[in-house]
Amino acid sequence: MCGRYTITVTMEELMVRYFANDSTIVHYAPKYNAAPMQQIPAVINTGSSNKLGELRWGLVPSWAKDDKIGSKMINARAESLLEKASFKRLVSSRRCIIPSDGFYEWKVQGSNKQPMRIVMRDGGIFSMAGLYDIWMDPKGNKLSTCTIITTTPNDLMVEIHNRMPVILKPEDETEWLDRGNQDSTSLIKLLKPYDQNKMRVYPVSTAVGNVRNDTKELIEEAQA
Repeated sequence: MCGRYTITVTMEELMVRYFANDSTIVHYAPKYNAAPMQQIPAVINTGSSNKLGELRWGLVPSWAKDDKIGSKMINARAESLLEKASFKRLVSSRRCIIPSDGFYEWKVQGSNKQPMRIVMRDGGIFSMAGLYDIWMDPKGNKLSTCTIITTTPNDLMVEIHNRMPVILKPEDETEWLDRGNQDSTSLIKLLKPYDQNKMRVYPVSTAVGNVRNDTKELIEEAQA
């Protein structure tokens, strides 16, 4: 699963990276330990341009009775998206990108678990594939939520965890966001393990295990 990640760049960097013409994020701040049920930055396409906004991490389907299900739907398996009622409709109509510059996973080392941060070798922003939906409570209040799609691990990740987030190739980002593209079969083909040669991993402090911790020290390499 993918349960923690970072996005530490500025709002301006995100706007430029995704050619976003608009943002609905009022109080943006870097996240060094983004966690489920938090509001996280996301990119969607309006039909004419990309838009940067916030979605709560943990999908609540539009048909859900209440929003409690969100905490159980932080990830969606790429292999079964078209088989699940919660996701099938969204693949063709409500896709998003979750910008990131690193994600965390815990590697089992004997009786301990060592948190690792996985990043691009060039240190750049990358795009995790996501789905979103809009749920409305009985009073008419809307809640926009998302899930991060996962896939099988590449050779870098296989010794750390049996899943990894789907990271879109830069050249596939436009196709994934395109609202005019409703070809679910072709879209599913974009959801593959990312090239391990473009990624690297390093150990970080166990302090990342506490969601209350959200400081830049978390992304520093842990000393042996």
